[in-house]
Amino acid sequence: MLSPAAFRAAANPVVVARRGFQSTRAQLSSPYHYPEGPRSNLPFNPLKRGFAFKYWGFMLTGFSLPFALAVWQTKKNKP
Repeated sequence: MLSPAAFRAAANPVVVARRGFQSTRAQLSSPYHYPEGPRSNLPFNPLKRGFAFKYWGFMLTGFSLPFALAVWQTKKNKP
């Protein structure tokens, strides 16, 4: 059993292949639209001076802290 849409698609494939994608220009005056582009959705500015040092310091602390705590727990004196 084929649906009527399948018959229409088989009869005229050019019409079915054409799709009406369209978009409107973003309204920047709208309170619900924010600026778009690279780095616009980040809560920090990666172009600031010293960002790389802060970033790697944060990553190093976050990665090494669980391991350092595990070593401390195994080495501490047991009562």
